[in-house]
Amino acid sequence: MAARKEPTPPPARPLIGINADYLTPKNAPAYLRLNAGYADAIVAGGGLPVLIPPLRKDNLAEVDVLLDMVAGVILTGGQDMDPRRNGQAMTAAVQPMAARREDADRYLLAKVFERKTPVLGIGLGMQQLNVFAGGTLHLHLPADNPKAMPHYDQTGAPHRHMVLIEPNTRLDEIYGTQELRVNSTHHQAVNQLGKKMRVAAKAPDGVIEAVEATDPNWFCVGVQWHPEADTASALDMQIFECFIQAAVRAADGALTAV
Repeated sequence: MAARKEPTPPPARPLIGINADYLTPKNAPAYLRLNAGYADAIVAGGGLPVLIPPLRKDNLAEVDVLLDMVAGVILTGGQDMDPRRNGQAMTAAVQPMAARREDADRYLLAKVFERKTPVLGIGLGMQQLNVFAGGTLHLHLPADNPKAMPHYDQTGAPHRHMVLIEPNTRLDEIYGTQELRVNSTHHQAVNQLGKKMRVAAKAPDGVIEAVEATDPNWFCVGVQWHPEADTASALDMQIFECFIQAAVRAADGALTAV
């Protein structure tokens, strides 16, 4: 009698690091927040999410342990960066994130750039990629850019607009279309591009909606819209799939090099 053949186990999912927001409500303990859509999108794209918490300043080096484990990192949305840290003045329109999150995010960004870890920045995450690369932001639309059309709804209702994808970019390869209808909830936007970054998509009014690194060997992409949200386009799942595939290839290449 032939020996019973055991079924082949499914391949292990690559671990994808994801940062969380840090909130400090009045008269209540501080807590972490992460929209479930990020975790769901990572799993649907073939990965397994791993939380990268905003640790205290004296513990930030512990994040390196997590970065040794993950194949890629997703930088999530949230409130605004403190413009004073980037050489700009604070204004009434800015809603700064907690200092603890900003400290942790800056450490994480430094390590991602140093290691060339595959990274996907979403919303605020895209802006952080550009600023860390030496770029600047419009702190409020349309005040800083009078030509800008509405990029958010003040009532909180869902808002959408078209973006025009630049040819011969990673985003062009991912979406395979020149025009894409996206959700939009941002009041800040990229102004000057960071070093070794390029525009990957713009809104019809010229506002930059996506950026990416010029290094062909590094998956570093930021999008201003939210592909993880319920209001995302059906095409948006492709960006998570392509990101996770690129992360796996980068991890395999690193192991081969060792």
